[in-house]
Amino acid sequence: MSDEVKRVGRELVYQGTILEVYKDHMEFSNGNTAKWDFIRHDGAAAVVPVMEDGRILMVSQYRNALERMTLEIPAGKLDQPGEPGIECARRELEEETGYRSEELEWLLSLRTTVAFCNEKIEIFVARNLIPSCQHLDEDEFVDVKAYTLEELKEMIFSGKIEDSKTIAAILAYESRYVR
Repeated sequence: MSDEVKRVGRELVYQGTILEVYKDHMEFSNGNTAKWDFIRHDGAAAVVPVMEDGRILMVSQYRNALERMTLEIPAGKLDQPGEPGIECARRELEEETGYRSEELEWLLSLRTTVAFCNEKIEIFVARNLIPSCQHLDEDEFVDVKAYTLEELKEMIFSGKIEDSKTIAAILAYESRYVR
């Protein structure tokens, strides 16, 4: 906390399978008070799977919050708090794409919505992909397709790709490895 803002109470409002929602009671140095929403999330990892020809494997899946299919890099939540992101990324790569890799390199970490949620996503780049098989969860329906970096950037700047982790990962990958 800071000297200007102090949390004086926190109550659990809802506990779901992937997050907890709290109502925080805040006090400010000027004497004002407020109630703020806070969402606790264990964290996640994602991966930019780069094929030998430079194309990137992407997954298309239904997202309930948007009520439509989205195109994203493979990702998933940590199995438990504190799980190393690289282990989660390695698992999600194989589960969602049917490929595995022994060459994962950290690219960046991002916070998805800092105003009300503590979710942190660690993003890795995977090279030297080895064909394996998908191991989807029973509630996952994922299509996998490879795209060039130019195709992905066009989809980002035309608004077809809106997922923040995917946008950040693709543009960071280009900046770090392609330019």
